[in-house]
Amino acid sequence: MDEPVLLTGAGGRVGQAILRGIGDDYEWRLLDREPLPAAKVPDRVSDADRYVADITDERAVAEAMEGVGAVVHLAGDPRKTAPWDSVLRNNIDGTQVVMRAAVDAGVGRFVFASSNHAVGGYETDDRTPDLYRTDDEFRLDGTELPRPGNLYGVSKATGEALGRLYHDEHEMRVVCVRIGNLTKDHPPREYERGQAMWLSHRDCAHLFDRCLTADYGYEIVYGISNNDRRYYSIERAREALGYDPADNSADYTFEGDPKGGTGTGSGGGDGEEVDERTDGGPNDDAPAEPNFPADPDTPTDGA
Repeated sequence: MDEPVLLTGAGGRVGQAILRGIGDDYEWRLLDREPLPAAKVPDRVSDADRYVADITDERAVAEAMEGVGAVVHLAGDPRKTAPWDSVLRNNIDGTQVVMRAAVDAGVGRFVFASSNHAVGGYETDDRTPDLYRTDDEFRLDGTELPRPGNLYGVSKATGEALGRLYHDEHEMRVVCVRIGNLTKDHPPREYERGQAMWLSHRDCAHLFDRCLTADYGYEIVYGISNNDRRYYSIERAREALGYDPADNSADYTFEGDPKGGTGTGSGGGDGEEVDERTDGGPNDDAPAEPNFPADPDTPTDGA
């Protein structure tokens, strides 16, 4: 792609996984509500291509959008307990501003970071915990209706619907990635649900690379690694995008250690320890994206 790629939420966990993996492969334009430290910015990105703005600021977003060929939209409030006023402003209104600006600027491709929480309601009491285990055959494949488990999930389902509208009305290519549980170097520790929906940093970068290069119209795909234990299908991501994930939570023990060795495994990182939980569950309320700055290496079960 010759034209720049606008990445909103560049300082958050998903944004950093993308930039660390494919930061040298594209001309990036980075937008974040907070100034990005140099350590979070690829060397090739100039100061002129770093924008500090809120995604609800129509003028600032339009300025950042000028001349770009694709958008990867990550910014928003990722807390599953986020109150309605926050998800409405940051996730729904903000996404509408960014998508509308993309259409007005003639951008041809839009990658939207949706979330597993858009379909969290399928994880019913009678399905769990068997749903998270290898012998269970239940699969979500992206053709099912949204079934949000919280208001955050509602906002992500709304973003998917907005993408459908702008694809149908303006022929903009749109792919919505329902991101699972992103951690670096190993799956979430002692957490069945997280291991079933693990997305390694390496596979995250590869998936978004395919979103920026594949030929598609409108797609909803699941963003997880090639885990033996999974209840999300990655077949559509394979077929529509050419996604070929390298990692699998089955290659690790339940405690998150690589099987058959003492190295860092195949998580695609440098051995940095990132899973800071002590209770065996997800850090659901920790902010994960740039509008709510946080450590980009802290594990998350939604984007």
